[in-house]
Amino acid sequence: MTDSSAATVLLVGTSKGAFVFTSDAARAQWTLAGPYFLGSSVNEIRADPRGGTWLMAAKAGHLGPTVYRRAAGTQEWQEAQRPPAFPKVEGEGGRSVGHVFCFCAGHASEPGVWYAGSSPAGLFRSQDDGLTWDGVAGFNDGLYPQIKHAVMEVPGGSILHSIAVDPRDAAHLYVALSTGGVFESTDRGANWTPLNAGVAAPFLPEPDTPYGHDPHCLAVHPAQPDRLYQQNHCGIYRLDRPATRWTRIGDAMPRDIGDIGFGLALHPRDPDMLWVFPMDGTDVWPRTCLDGRPAVYRSSDGGASWQRQDRGLPPQHAWFTVKRQALCVDAQDAPNVYFGTGSGELWVGEKAGANWRQIAAHLPPILSVQAVSSPPCA
Repeated sequence: MTDSSAATVLLVGTSKGAFVFTSDAARAQWTLAGPYFLGSSVNEIRADPRGGTWLMAAKAGHLGPTVYRRAAGTQEWQEAQRPPAFPKVEGEGGRSVGHVFCFCAGHASEPGVWYAGSSPAGLFRSQDDGLTWDGVAGFNDGLYPQIKHAVMEVPGGSILHSIAVDPRDAAHLYVALSTGGVFESTDRGANWTPLNAGVAAPFLPEPDTPYGHDPHCLAVHPAQPDRLYQQNHCGIYRLDRPATRWTRIGDAMPRDIGDIGFGLALHPRDPDMLWVFPMDGTDVWPRTCLDGRPAVYRSSDGGASWQRQDRGLPPQHAWFTVKRQALCVDAQDAPNVYFGTGSGELWVGEKAGANWRQIAAHLPPILSVQAVSSPPCA
């Protein structure tokens, strides 16, 4: 349970800086702080659920990618002393981080540990609360060279976009990368096993291959960590461990809507409730709302059925995009749902998405939204 009198804070990353929205206790009124690092592309701002630190993945056009850290009780951002980076390699074959893309706080038993994913796909770990970062050799030098022949060029390049730590076991990790797939490690990233059985991949020469798939977003339920969901290039899937074969729950979506999209969000306590934002994936993949009529779809039964939620959203002629990190849910007892658009609009779905209203417009294109309750850094 959460404190219903606590404010909710939305950490919003955009293509031109970061913004912070803070609500009153009723989540009816919102105040804006920022922009921070105006002009920099901010792929994600993430608050540590263990309390304290915020991390920001930023890239200035002429200075390159870096990580900024805001410690508990402070208002200032400090640049990482050693941001995520691949080792320098003489001649051909080297890689350089184009953008730090996502963060994941480490296990509750390991305060100060963070993971970061990059584009091109790389995995990094910090053990000092984001000040310095080292590559996870088992992924960067072990797994990735084995699968890179299957990593196809996609818009924006290959991305390690999803990381999850099993709350029961600090050594148990999941990652997902574009045109690579989902992978699991039980030894802190030293060794990896593909976890893609059952996921459609008609674009591959061998659709049943163990890797090369294109997950768009992976989420492990915090209260029931044997329940996994993914929004894939080829549908919405669910996996209940210890099984290793995914089930396409997107088959239950309305046929005229389909199950193509980028993000998904999970109820913080109910493992059967989740939200997705379907996109137009027909023909040349316009990546906009279907027919210009945006809607979120919610399932309350683990994907067996879906309900359209569009009350308050534009009824027509809305052709925006919602990216993979721009859909989220807060942790209040009666959670709200939030999404940001490629046209700079920020929306809140009150009563678990039953009613939508716009709380900001005319921001730069929104890349990520995270909801934080009772923030330590206010």
